[in-house]
Amino acid sequence: MYIKKLLLLIAVIGLIVGGLFAYFVYQAVFSPNTNFETETTTVYIPSGTTYSELRGIIYPLIKNTSSFDKIASKKGYTNKVKAGRYILKKGLNNNELVDLLRSKNTPIQLSFNNQERLENLAGRIAQQIEADSVSLLNAFKDEAFVKEKGFTIDNALAMYIPNKYEFFWNTSAEQFRSRMLKEYNRFWNDERKEKAKNIGLTFNEVTTVASIVQKETAKVDERPRVAGVYMNRYKNGWKLDADPTVIYALKKHKNDWDIVIKRVLYKDLELDSPYNTYKYKELPPGPITMPDISSIDAVLNYEKHDYYFFVANVENFGYHKFAKTLAQHGRNKKQYVDWINKQGVNR
Repeated sequence: MYIKKLLLLIAVIGLIVGGLFAYFVYQAVFSPNTNFETETTTVYIPSGTTYSELRGIIYPLIKNTSSFDKIASKKGYTNKVKAGRYILKKGLNNNELVDLLRSKNTPIQLSFNNQERLENLAGRIAQQIEADSVSLLNAFKDEAFVKEKGFTIDNALAMYIPNKYEFFWNTSAEQFRSRMLKEYNRFWNDERKEKAKNIGLTFNEVTTVASIVQKETAKVDERPRVAGVYMNRYKNGWKLDADPTVIYALKKHKNDWDIVIKRVLYKDLELDSPYNTYKYKELPPGPITMPDISSIDAVLNYEKHDYYFFVANVENFGYHKFAKTLAQHGRNKKQYVDWINKQGVNR
């Protein structure tokens, strides 16, 4: 009788212990363990993060840190922390949290446009991925890479086609650069290559002309016409006489890229710079800004016409008045000069 009671007691204790063990296992593995009120929160884990460092990132977002540590250890995550961007959902349990941190690096939508120099591009990209602006700029200006891929430091900006791209946040500078080269080669498809050949420009020259068009007009529908003016001048051996190239030359000469120049003066046209298209017939050494795809395509599909001149249209702001002769242009220009003088714009 005593033995039966003892066995029954042991069985009851076993059930209790087993139940408690199962409860604690359930709590550790399957019970919700998040500590934030929003539906989701985003975690960024830098490259090279150790599990000890991860604790500083993840602990504020979970309720029971010790249970998380146990599951992370059981699943081998403590020795294999993975960098990336992770979106945690409210109410996840430890098992789900660890699985998410192991395998669900969520990409970002990266975008850039209208960057004036490689330095500006590096700063813009550094705001969106893990790589810092210094490492990005070093990658962009790597002379061996630039030369191997058929660019120069002056025209290397042409390799970066402005658009929206999907990237992992923990992308390195070199990985970003390599991806952009692939996108550049994809952009210059057979159709665009043929069009560039037909107008007698290299890909980089197309981008350089497009950068001038980009600066001249913000109106997408007007860009093919503006491009047509510059192509008329270029094909007939004229200087491009483009104010935006003078402004770029001035900024470069002064090494002041924040200066705002609203009006080009006659004395500015004398600046001796390969970017000054009032002084030299050749195209500038590279783009004066990052042109939109619409500007590049505007050059490749420039409007065929007999216009050689244009000036801002003060009767339809944002657009321009085009002229075939210097006399007609002189009348249009006078209207613009009179207007700008009334505005008191001296620089």
